[in-house]
Amino acid sequence: MDVLLKKDVERLGSKDEIVSVKNGYGRNYLIPKGLAVLATTSIKKMHAETEKQRALKNEKIREEATATLAKLTKKTFNVPAKVGENGKIFGSVTNVQVADLLTKEGFIVDRKNIKLLTDNIKSVGKYEAEITLYKDVKGKITFEVAEG
Repeated sequence: MDVLLKKDVERLGSKDEIVSVKNGYGRNYLIPKGLAVLATTSIKKMHAETEKQRALKNEKIREEATATLAKLTKKTFNVPAKVGENGKIFGSVTNVQVADLLTKEGFIVDRKNIKLLTDNIKSVGKYEAEITLYKDVKGKITFEVAEG
């Protein structure tokens, strides 16, 4: 029996996946609990169309992310910081400040998707950060911490 999963089921499959299960398991557990629906020919056709649409949408998002990443990697960003003696800054620069700077420059990147390659940034200088714009679209940006 083929069923279309409505939710993730451990050791069986993930949401929107068509899987084969034994008749009793499908009829007595998956379908009554609302975890799956019987995969008839019409449901299989709808599922194929949905997957096709989803693939097109994901490809468009991936292309946009790749174009944005190309723009980001070409540019060096300046992070202003309050600087004390000997080039030491007050506090430290985190991914939050980098995300705010990118937002001001017109690039919207979630702070959770920015990983600083150097731990505590506490002095003036050039640094790198790894950003993730989509599942497999990752790259490095350079930024400079300067007095400001």
